[in-house]
Amino acid sequence: MKLIGSLTSPYVRKVRIVFAEKKLDYTLILEDVWAADTTIQTHNPIGKVPCLLMEESALLDGALFDSRVIVEYLDTLSPVGRLIPQTGRDRAITKCWEALADGLLDAAVTIVKEKQRPAEKISAEWIARQEGKIHAILSDMSEALDEQSFCTGVNFTLADVAVGCALGYLDLRFAEIDWRSPYPNLDRLFQKLMQRPSFEQTLPKTS
Repeated sequence: MKLIGSLTSPYVRKVRIVFAEKKLDYTLILEDVWAADTTIQTHNPIGKVPCLLMEESALLDGALFDSRVIVEYLDTLSPVGRLIPQTGRDRAITKCWEALADGLLDAAVTIVKEKQRPAEKISAEWIARQEGKIHAILSDMSEALDEQSFCTGVNFTLADVAVGCALGYLDLRFAEIDWRSPYPNLDRLFQKLMQRPSFEQTLPKTS
């Protein structure tokens, strides 16, 4: 399998961590979707990464896209380290955590792109709205985590992968946001996750 992505995308990082946790082999193909010569739409008409290219025949010319779709598929390929409960309430809770984390990332990425616009076109009101989402999600995550070892209880799941990637992206792009002081339980979880090789090896660098 080939994964098209970038080293700083938190959505790509989520997929790379799942690959590592599931002990699955893949080749990473770096792609800048914002470059004029990007070819991402050859495989993903939405024009985003991550995009997974599979050797076997499948829908959409063997391509899967959207991190949530890809990680769900990867979790079915190996019984090693099941990350998503197969049915019921536990599955719904895990996916809800992932939706929260991705919601935080969506708001954060929106801010990053807004700040790249010409200064006279940047909307402070729009940025403030996205910042409000980030802080609301952090508060909700902290309350839901409480004193649990992991997001859904005692077991490491996709919920922790998603939350860890979201918090890591805040460190990468939003040094001005101090999420550790008000939410020490999120910091404890993050430090625990960073001890896992899958997180350590995919740690993004500023670019």
